[in-house]
Amino acid sequence: MTSQLVLVTGGSGFIAGHCILQLLDQGFRVRATVRSLEREASVRTILADAGMTKGDSLEFVAADLMNDAGWSDAVSGVDFVLHVASPVQPGQVENEDDLIIPAREGTLRVLRAARDGGVTRVVLTSAFHAVSWGHPHDGHVFTEEDWTVLDGPGVDAYGKSKTLAERAAWEFMAAEGGAMQLVTTLPVAVMGPVMGHDISGSNHIIQNMLNGGFPAFPDIYIPIVDVRDVAVAHVLALTTADAAGQRFLLSSDPVMSFAQIGALLKADLGDAAAKVPTRKIPSIVARAGALVNPQLRASAPDLGYKKQMSNEKARTVLGWEPRPSREAVVAAGESMVTRGLVTAD
Repeated sequence: MTSQLVLVTGGSGFIAGHCILQLLDQGFRVRATVRSLEREASVRTILADAGMTKGDSLEFVAADLMNDAGWSDAVSGVDFVLHVASPVQPGQVENEDDLIIPAREGTLRVLRAARDGGVTRVVLTSAFHAVSWGHPHDGHVFTEEDWTVLDGPGVDAYGKSKTLAERAAWEFMAAEGGAMQLVTTLPVAVMGPVMGHDISGSNHIIQNMLNGGFPAFPDIYIPIVDVRDVAVAHVLALTTADAAGQRFLLSSDPVMSFAQIGALLKADLGDAAAKVPTRKIPSIVARAGALVNPQLRASAPDLGYKKQMSNEKARTVLGWEPRPSREAVVAAGESMVTRGLVTAD
């Protein structure tokens, strides 16, 4: 049992919520940031519905990544920080700075406050987007040594935001981090049980499949990790001495195709997955369609490409053991059906 206090930024978010549950289960006290304290009641309800049993060890403070106000109070008396909050919007955006500036400046704002508040260690949630985008499509196995090539092919604003924010964090630590320690986590596509009624991140893929958003599947492959395992990795990154100063890539099984994900949903959910297709789009057809369809255009370069990555470092240094990717897919689908997030016929 511990009485150590952990600040979790973006407390209303998907990954942050699962981190809060994990921290409370392990005996930590948790302080979570929200942009407005008007959100506290609803977030508590969502966490309680997800199984929170130690709500008296959780408190909330108001703080915004784009404003200095509130951050010195937020870190007061805090031992550790999980900086999870960051804008998430893969794909095309109208203005890249809408993602890049909050991600980078917000990260630096949290790091400065944490350093000034005497925080021991910060764990920053980066992303696989900061590792593997903009590289040639070859047999390279991605590890923590790799960084996204910002001017490479296929790099979107979200990828730039995660890369620039993480690089800024490491540069800050080298120049003015003092005695504080930094660890970064790099999860691949995060799926798993939904909290409340908001769909976040890669769970949108599952919802889109269940709601009939795919008439057929292009030959696209994605790496998946369960949000519950991501939360476990964050706590391990806080508590493992050898993690200081390290990056950790969080992935589970080899990549899964959209068709494989769809087949899992149909097998597990039965009638609730009636809108999930079984047909596949030949890549030659998908590439032709990309000329007129923006959604296909964004994914066309990745048709047939199976990224390879290693989670050996997280397993070895943190002792992390992720569950199979299929469990994340099934848990996501089941929770969406249970919560009425799948449209009926």
